[in-house]
Amino acid sequence: MNADLRETAIRVERPAKTLRELALEKVRDAIVDGYFKPGERLVERDLCAQLGVSRTIVREVLRHLESEGLVASLPNKGPIVARLDLEEAKQIYEIRGALEGMAARLCAERRDPAIVAALDKSLRGIRECYAARDMPGVLNQTSAFYQTLFTSVGRHVAWGVVNLLTVRINHLRSMTIKTKNRDVEGPAQMELIVEAIRKGDGEAACRAALDHVARAAAIAETLLAAQQAGG
Repeated sequence: MNADLRETAIRVERPAKTLRELALEKVRDAIVDGYFKPGERLVERDLCAQLGVSRTIVREVLRHLESEGLVASLPNKGPIVARLDLEEAKQIYEIRGALEGMAARLCAERRDPAIVAALDKSLRGIRECYAARDMPGVLNQTSAFYQTLFTSVGRHVAWGVVNLLTVRINHLRSMTIKTKNRDVEGPAQMELIVEAIRKGDGEAACRAALDHVARAAAIAETLLAAQQAGG
């Protein structure tokens, strides 16, 4: 055995993700997917048992999720799943509309077939995931669609802003994508964005993006208002 092989023969490979990162993803997904309900207490002891990790990791995960707005800490009660706030949701959709409308316009003005091909691919993925009832897949493919929209025209700062809101956006999106006919209407609205970009019509692309966000916002507002009334 030569020296190079001997040095690597028993080397421990670092896993792609740490235990903390895996635990964070599990709890985040459980909140976004509705396994843990808004207002539900997140008991450290129970999470340790469910996740199979230490209390130190659970505490780090809860602190991180609190920074993302998914967890809230209440006096004398401890961490709970944060309730989605109606006014905050309105502001998130306002930001989405402004930035996505701009990105769609710029993509259309770029007239680049590669952009259209990438958007078409993500849109096919969204429809396939809806057909398979794979809601996490719908969220992932939707994020890919918008990443293409922003990064294809060099709007990395704008995409960074959207990324900071991604967890909250996906929390809202996880509700709206499950509503009646959204599996048909949502992709159809996104198809209008792609078609306008394909034609190089910046104004139409911007309008289509704004309309898609406005319709999602209306659905979320109805759902959140009903939650607040009931709770």
